[in-house]
Amino acid sequence: MDADLGDYRKSYEKGALLLDNVPENPIELFRNWFIEVDRHFNIEETNAMTISTIGLDGYPKSRVVLLKKYTHEGFIFYTNYESEKGKAILENPNVCLSFFWHSAERQIIIKGKAEKIPENLSDGYFESRPRGSQLGALVSNQSEVVTNREVLETKLKALELKFEGQPIERPEYWGGFMVRPVELEFWQGRPNRLHDRIRYQLQEDYNWKIDRLAP
Repeated sequence: MDADLGDYRKSYEKGALLLDNVPENPIELFRNWFIEVDRHFNIEETNAMTISTIGLDGYPKSRVVLLKKYTHEGFIFYTNYESEKGKAILENPNVCLSFFWHSAERQIIIKGKAEKIPENLSDGYFESRPRGSQLGALVSNQSEVVTNREVLETKLKALELKFEGQPIERPEYWGGFMVRPVELEFWQGRPNRLHDRIRYQLQEDYNWKIDRLAP
C-alpha cells in the first residue's frame, strides 16, 4: 500500500536562534529552552526524549524515554540495565538523545557518552517512585519475550502480597545512566525552510566551540 505524503506542508514562524544571542554553555541554552517550552507551549511531557543506541546486533535503535534530571555534567534517565537498551549502552556507550517540541518548532540533538550513575543516586530515585512503579521494575524482565499479559499481571499480584506493608528495595539490575554530552545541536524552525541550527562541540580544553550550520 502506497501513501504519498508530499503535500504535508508547514511554515515555521514561532522563533529565531542567532549566534549573537546564545550563551557560551549549551546546558544554559538547554535549560532556557526547556523552561520556556514547559511553561508556554502546552506539551504534556516536555521531558520525553528519544535515545538512540547501537544494538548488539549492529543496528541502531531509537525509543522514547523520560529525562529525570539534567545538570552541568549531563542528562540522567533510568532503565533496566539488563534490557535491550541497557545492554546496548553497556556494550557501546556512544548514544544520541533528541527532543522535538513541535508546538515550539524546536529540536535539540545531543551526542554523548552514557555511564551508570552512583548506586546511592539510583537508590534515592527508586525510593521516590510510586509503589506501583517500584513493583513494575521487579515484574518486568524488560525486552524479554513473554507468553501473554496475564503472566505479568499474575506476577504483579504475587509481588504485591509478598511486599505488603514492606519497603521495596531497588533491584541491582535497575538504575540510572548519565549521558555526558560532547555535542549539542539546537534547531529552530524558520520560514522557507531556512531553519536556524546552532551546534556546540566540546573541545579538549572543555570549552565549547559554537558554529552556525546551514539548514
